[in-house]
Amino acid sequence: MERDEIYLIDMWRILVREWKWCLAVLVVVLAVTYAFAHLVRRQWEASAWILIGQVGQVPPGQDPKVEPIARVLERLQTAAFQDEVTTSLGLAHDSRTAQLYRKSMKLEPLPYAGPMVRVNVRGDSPAQARQLAEATVARLRAVHRDMESTPLSLAHGRLDEVKAELKEAIADRDRLVQAAGKDEASGKGASLASVMLASRNEDIRNLQMQQSDLVTRLSASFTYETSLPWPVYVPERQAFPNPVLTYGIGLLAGLGLGVFAGVARNAARRRA
Repeated sequence: MERDEIYLIDMWRILVREWKWCLAVLVVVLAVTYAFAHLVRRQWEASAWILIGQVGQVPPGQDPKVEPIARVLERLQTAAFQDEVTTSLGLAHDSRTAQLYRKSMKLEPLPYAGPMVRVNVRGDSPAQARQLAEATVARLRAVHRDMESTPLSLAHGRLDEVKAELKEAIADRDRLVQAAGKDEASGKGASLASVMLASRNEDIRNLQMQQSDLVTRLSASFTYETSLPWPVYVPERQAFPNPVLTYGIGLLAGLGLGVFAGVARNAARRRA
């Protein structure tokens, strides 16, 4: 314990003796930090929450989502997809903005929120960061739109078939009602028309249930495109460089290098 106290006292004496070196190094490091914070190109980060689209009318046991969330994450990270996004904005693949877009992309799956995927990308300005995020969503929406076109067309085709069958069944029921009415008027009692009318009514009820189910599944609550539930968010402050973090690191580095410079200068004096 005593040795530690003596060592700390000696260290303090060294720093007091070589305070000019410590202060000079601290000032140099802070000057470099200041220059870095003001000269480096600033970056803003945009956050987009992507809701994966789905088709409500799918075969039993099949996921209604257009694409599983794991495959969406892999797609967003592919170079081909990212190149399509930058190309849609008129950016060259080797441009600084395109490289920053690829390097800064961060993905966070949110399986219990839709599912959804949170995408963070950076740009040289708030507007550019927002534009890159919106272009990413637009490109993914176009891909998913092609994927869901077939099941959607099949579902709407099935709905048209059910409507046509229901219309035909209602017309047939009307004819049977007239035939049954004529049989009762002639005193024949229960006839084949009456039996067929009961069967046709059951068919109509089943077709109406199918139509209602299809309309519900194709409504906006169960069938929708890949989209943004809310607008892209871009904070007012830049993401890089962070002033507080930058100056904090510069101060710590300056103090550490200042102490090292004072100790080194003292050692040099003793050797001399």
